[in-house]
Amino acid sequence: MPHGGADLLLSERLAARREMTMADECMFCRIVRKEVPSQPIYEDHDLLAVPDIQPAAPVHVLIIPKEHMVNLNDAGKNDVGILGKMLRLSAKIANEKGIAESGYRVVINNGADGCQVIPHLHLHLIGGKQLQERIG
Repeated sequence: MPHGGADLLLSERLAARREMTMADECMFCRIVRKEVPSQPIYEDHDLLAVPDIQPAAPVHVLIIPKEHMVNLNDAGKNDVGILGKMLRLSAKIANEKGIAESGYRVVINNGADGCQVIPHLHLHLIGGKQLQERIG
């Protein structure tokens, strides 16, 4: 497929995503809409941060954009700001949780082979103990 065709498909996907701000059946969209209870650590117009319900470490926080996008493949150039904001928030929360100096991991699972469980982009902030060196 020519390069222009790929760009068109991406722009169509992004346009469709923008029309569907929050997916009806998406668990994270339901949490954002307050249909599912959560214990927010942080919330603003763009992001929600909540503890992971199956923590892999003493600190395991999910940072979720409020706008629905399936994964990084759905992120376009207009999403660079929100992606950067997610990373900055992870550092802020790590500092607040007292793990910034000892270290922490920031992970985005993307797609089936990347072990993404919920089809809504989110970032895992994991720390509070010595993590295993091997990720995969």
